[in-house]
Amino acid sequence: CLFDKPAFTNLIVNGMVLASDGKKMSKRLKNYPAPELVLGDYGADALRMYLINSPVVRAESLKFKEEGVKGVIRDIMIPWYNAFRFMIQNAGRWQDASPGRLFKPDQGKAKSSRNVVDIWVMAELQSLVAFVHTEMKAYRLYTVMPRLVSFLDQLTKWYVRLNRERLKGSDGDDEAFVGLSVLYEVLVTMTS
Repeated sequence: CLFDKPAFTNLIVNGMVLASDGKKMSKRLKNYPAPELVLGDYGADALRMYLINSPVVRAESLKFKEEGVKGVIRDIMIPWYNAFRFMIQNAGRWQDASPGRLFKPDQGKAKSSRNVVDIWVMAELQSLVAFVHTEMKAYRLYTVMPRLVSFLDQLTKWYVRLNRERLKGSDGDDEAFVGLSVLYEVLVTMTS
């Protein structure tokens, strides 16, 4: 101990990232996809999510497969993007219903909504945020992705599906505004 203090308080050990055949990645064997191509095709976020959700963060070996990164795009990035796009399209529809009206999400209305599904999704969101903070403080990165995937699945397959007509204005402009504010709040909180 230098200066009567340990050199570090936490230590993170990662496992080995191997080629898909289970051998060590080798330039000579060319048994792995070029990193710049993977980043160019799928993006850094998808690669990061793939690695965080892999055994490598538990100090185990990972047989790197490009299909795994593609799966992150399919299972996480595209549904997330589609929920955002749905919210933007319906916010535009809400604005167009009354000339000169501008959609400015209202966090207060989102949090005080009386709609049962709104209350449920906001509670799930707060539960997710608390879980992520707890797990990140404990350096358990690998537990975050399954919970995030589950939440996104609930958001896109349940919240958006159950509220599709409401968000389009079938229950009136006020209900559409509250629902869109809730969806906006959820999406913004997830990205921060």
